[in-house]
Amino acid sequence: MITDQQGNSGVTKLPKEFVDRLTSPFVRFLHIESAGGVILLFFTVVALVLSNSPWADLFEHAWETQVGLQVGSLEFARSLREWINDALMTLFFFLVALELKRALVLGELNKPRMAALSIAGALGGMIVPAAIFLALQSGQPGQNGWGTVMATDTAFVIGCLALLGSRIPQSLRVFMLSLAIVDDIGAILVVAIGYSSHIVWWPLAVAALGLVIIRAMAKLGFRGFSLYMVVGGLIWLAVDASGIHATITGVILGLMTPARRWVSDARLYAILDQVIAHPASSESSRGTKDRQTLQVAEIAARETLSPVERLEIALHPWVGFVIMPLFAFANAGLPLTLNDLGDSVTVAIFFGFVLGKPIGILLFSWLAIRLHIAIRPPELTWRLLSGGSLLAGIGFTMALFIASMAFDKSLIDSAKLGIFLASVFSAVAGLALLMWSPTRGITPEVGHK
Repeated sequence: MITDQQGNSGVTKLPKEFVDRLTSPFVRFLHIESAGGVILLFFTVVALVLSNSPWADLFEHAWETQVGLQVGSLEFARSLREWINDALMTLFFFLVALELKRALVLGELNKPRMAALSIAGALGGMIVPAAIFLALQSGQPGQNGWGTVMATDTAFVIGCLALLGSRIPQSLRVFMLSLAIVDDIGAILVVAIGYSSHIVWWPLAVAALGLVIIRAMAKLGFRGFSLYMVVGGLIWLAVDASGIHATITGVILGLMTPARRWVSDARLYAILDQVIAHPASSESSRGTKDRQTLQVAEIAARETLSPVERLEIALHPWVGFVIMPLFAFANAGLPLTLNDLGDSVTVAIFFGFVLGKPIGILLFSWLAIRLHIAIRPPELTWRLLSGGSLLAGIGFTMALFIASMAFDKSLIDSAKLGIFLASVFSAVAGLALLMWSPTRGITPEVGHK
């Protein structure tokens, strides 16, 4: 135990707080995703109840309220639901891109062959479901909704894994979280490419210039986030004006965020060694060497975390506990009726998720291992991967996000029903398989066998 000169223990450490349990970025991400999944489920249930209550029309019309700015003849407005889906979801995709970059550069996926397993599984989990959907919907009005079945809901998947506790290895959580993140990146690329309106090129040129400015700012050493936020907001407006779905801005800016820290541990400790305690009798230390040293130490302590980590820590609670539940509240409403159970769109989405996700993830993972592109951790058995791939069929929020753009009003309720049914089935089936999977004493070979 470390003590000071008077024998007091622990004075070299910060005071203990509840959040100290969440120090690891990956563990912290899992904790917030798990808790966020509970809140997400609550608001989903509330939205379903209100959509099937006497207040259903009032509830639906509330989200169509126009909100915006008008300056003279210029008007910039959209519905409350569109602000949530277009603007707030940009922050969600920004966070997803931050976590992906952190994992690739600093964390669990910094070994290429380990990362390749999740990437291969995510690709299979997007391609095969889309193929099944198109096979069932070819030539029908709903065929444009193929992107709906490509998405996996990170919060609900991690929440389901949290229910299993120590019954499953950490490697499965890493695999599923990484897969879901890559899946989300793929989903927004699908939105940007497949569901954007007619493209206007000059706003894209303005957005590209904004990205160059951000890159130059980083090279020149601008470290405050405020200026980056202003330029990022202008880029979002330019992309939105171009006809491409503006949420792609979050992915681009997230991947551009530096993942390397500015101050090393050695420099931090050297700076901290120079810190001098303020005299108790001093009325003011403004402008003194003591104050300057403390200010340098404050900056050094902050900058030992990379911008990726600092932004992720700041944004994740807001995304997990506010933005995603608000999105579900605005989009999960559905009049429940048995009439749509046999609808072709409902059936195509259901089988795209329930069959396409596990088949695609397992097939592409097996191929990646067989071709020596990826490796599989010894404790991550194929049975565990099968259970995880079933859970990946929980599309929910991301599926609702894409469905809102892919289907017209005559088909959206059928699409939502397919998403709900597939998510419930996938959650139950995946949890059942993982609960009955042996997790002790199994040491399968790593590699292509």
